[in-house]
Amino acid sequence: MASGSSSSGGLEGIATQVKAVKGPPPVHLWNPPFCGDLDMRIAADGTWFYMKTPIGRPALVKLFSSVLKRENGRYFLVTPVEKVGITVDDAPFAAVEMRVSGSGRARGIALRTQTEEWVEVGPDHSLRFEKEAGTDGLKPYIHVRRDLWARVSRALFQDLAALGEIASVEDSAGDRRDWFGLYAAGTFYPMVPAAEIEGLM
Repeated sequence: MASGSSSSGGLEGIATQVKAVKGPPPVHLWNPPFCGDLDMRIAADGTWFYMKTPIGRPALVKLFSSVLKRENGRYFLVTPVEKVGITVDDAPFAAVEMRVSGSGRARGIALRTQTEEWVEVGPDHSLRFEKEAGTDGLKPYIHVRRDLWARVSRALFQDLAALGEIASVEDSAGDRRDWFGLYAAGTFYPMVPAAEIEGLM
């Protein structure tokens, strides 16, 4: 990634513009010109780096995360007047805490991101599980907003798996197959075919 700075002075300029916006930033409505790439990276564990140094101010990370946008597989920080590219190693958010309420298929599951945002598993915040390259394990994610996802930590994944059960799932062709997964808010989220449970973790 080419390093550079935004037209308004890098991080401070972006922060000033975002702070001037009243209420949640309507990122989906902003379509400013691209102003180059910023030397900013979000590591797989959710740590934000600027010029290869961790950003140590949680409030600043939270501010920047509010104007994250994903387009065509790339990530940007967007303000009303500019758009700058950043690097994301895996997912831009990391789920680091979990709350479970109730039990059974209607149980509620909420996950907290590293930016102190709680998201409740459900229609707007679905779970997905991907095969991890080079291993037999899975990478779990929860949808946060606007095509932005949080990678669920391994510790929390173990907690999710402990809630799992086997259910029969019908595919698009109408065939049924047993899957291991978990229920949240009445919806079943499949992890792996039941026959592959041994390689789950």
